[in-house]
Amino acid sequence: MNEYINLSLENIEEEHICCAIGDPKHQAGVDRKKEWIKNKLKDGHVFRKLNARGKIFIEYEPIETAWVPINGKNYEYIYCLWVAGSFKGKGIGKELIEYAIKDSKEKGKSGICTLVSKKKKPFIGEKKFFEHYGFEVVDSIDDYELMALKFKDGETPKFNESARNMKIDEQDFTIYYSNECPYVEYEVKELSDYAKGKNIKINFIKIDTLEKAKNAPCVFNNWANFYKGKFISNTILNANALEKLL
Repeated sequence: MNEYINLSLENIEEEHICCAIGDPKHQAGVDRKKEWIKNKLKDGHVFRKLNARGKIFIEYEPIETAWVPINGKNYEYIYCLWVAGSFKGKGIGKELIEYAIKDSKEKGKSGICTLVSKKKKPFIGEKKFFEHYGFEVVDSIDDYELMALKFKDGETPKFNESARNMKIDEQDFTIYYSNECPYVEYEVKELSDYAKGKNIKINFIKIDTLEKAKNAPCVFNNWANFYKGKFISNTILNANALEKLL
């Protein structure tokens, strides 16, 4: 039987958080992610992981306090469900999603939702996986879809109007990011150094409050790229990827 751990204020300092595991260059991002989780636990944030050294976890919280531009009442929002490497194909993803569904029902929620895409994109859930458990598309913006599993009648979640813009006034390359993902801290520094060396202007806009997250100008989970005022992707970039993109 698989053993799982839910992060808490009592164990978070001793436990790894799966993402960026064992990579020293991401330690600053891991530290900020842990601080982010600590502040979110009071909102009912759940980070549940397999008790093993690997990227195997699910992370979710009430939609009202989730740092995404999605409105809704009495739903849970899944930020991420990740089962990587040798742990795939062993039913762990099934156990994690079924735990989240059961937990949400026990809390009296009307349902649970998550962000997916019509075509596979990095850091976004697999649509077919969630369809298997009864999730249905309830809203969409371009290639991105909001899927929900309804338990009972209630207000169906939907993207905020600000997210439907998918554009900003700023014409220079602009990146929106948050510490919800431990990878971003290192990449922001790497891109800043790259831009300075190439004399390229990049604007970094940190989503560091619930209000900013709810009013993001695009579909947002933890990172968003804009160029010439238009949203181009949710891919977390490093210097090489940015150079190719530009």
